[in-house]
Amino acid sequence: MSLPSMRLLVMALREPERLVDLAPGEWDLLICQARPADLLARIAALAQRAGVWQALPEAPRQHLASALLLAQRQHLELGHEVHHIARALGAEGLPTVVLKGAAYVLRGSDAGLGRMVSDVDILVPRERLAAAESALMMAGWVSTNRDAYDQRYYRQWMHEIPPLRHMTRGTVLDVHHAILPLTARFKPDTTALLDAAEALEGGVAIHTLSRADQVLHSAAHLFHESELEMGLRGLVDLDALLRENAHRPGFWESLLERAAHLDLRWPLCQALRYTQMVLETPVPEPVWRGLTAHGGLALDQRAWLQDALYLRALRPVHASLSDAWTPPARFLLYLRGHWLRMPPGLLALHLLRKTLTAWRTKPTSS
Repeated sequence: MSLPSMRLLVMALREPERLVDLAPGEWDLLICQARPADLLARIAALAQRAGVWQALPEAPRQHLASALLLAQRQHLELGHEVHHIARALGAEGLPTVVLKGAAYVLRGSDAGLGRMVSDVDILVPRERLAAAESALMMAGWVSTNRDAYDQRYYRQWMHEIPPLRHMTRGTVLDVHHAILPLTARFKPDTTALLDAAEALEGGVAIHTLSRADQVLHSAAHLFHESELEMGLRGLVDLDALLRENAHRPGFWESLLERAAHLDLRWPLCQALRYTQMVLETPVPEPVWRGLTAHGGLALDQRAWLQDALYLRALRPVHASLSDAWTPPARFLLYLRGHWLRMPPGLLALHLLRKTLTAWRTKPTSS
């Protein structure tokens, strides 16, 4: 069964200069498809960079401008927030290593262009986790999750503590001590990630992961995710990171070496496969050969099933991009994501607990 076309959305992301040729009906469809994927602001920023912003029709331009203004406000607030975090952690001699969208924006990467950033993710050494949490609490960040099971679930099995929210500013902070759960099959070394982290320019004590490690973290995060509603944005992040660094001397070699060292060949394979299939990301043939030579690329008789699932679930949630098999694909990958992160026995208990909790809290009709 052929999937509905993503031609409009991919065109807007890859060839924004062609936006001037869209008919009114195509604009309506593009905005409806891009909004649930949080990609309207990026399309706006790409149109501005391509020099076609003023040539766009006024009505769709207003939708794009509104999204871009929100992203720009988030970027401004992000800069202030990260400096507060760095000051709190610095008092304990702790590094501030920013992850994901916040890192792309602060680094000035192409992946940060028009990127929506609703919270901040940081990485700290696990052995300093208690000190980091204490320092942040003293600076006004508190956990809003009081459920005993959730607290134990996060602290015993996950790669982060429960999200913190600042008491006065309301900002949300995710404190990670690893990039994958402790129960996951792959166990990248946090110390190796922190040792390779790169400081931002300007003398501030704020770091991001290295260029290769940013790709690997983005890949690991996306392909261990259970809910892939923002999957296309994840692919767009990866595409931007790969294209931006593709011509840097030694980048691809470093990416392969780090994937082997951090035990992240599998998510890297997935990332390269689906960015190439969906966004036509150029990947050098020697990279594929390098992954295949080490058994990292599993393209066997199951590949068609994997593609059938991911090429549905990685799309924005919109009727024009879905078919009858899309809900089952999302559900199966939801289970797969949990299965990758947790052993079967623990997974069964966890899903049973969450199901019972949802059933008990479901409102009853009067």
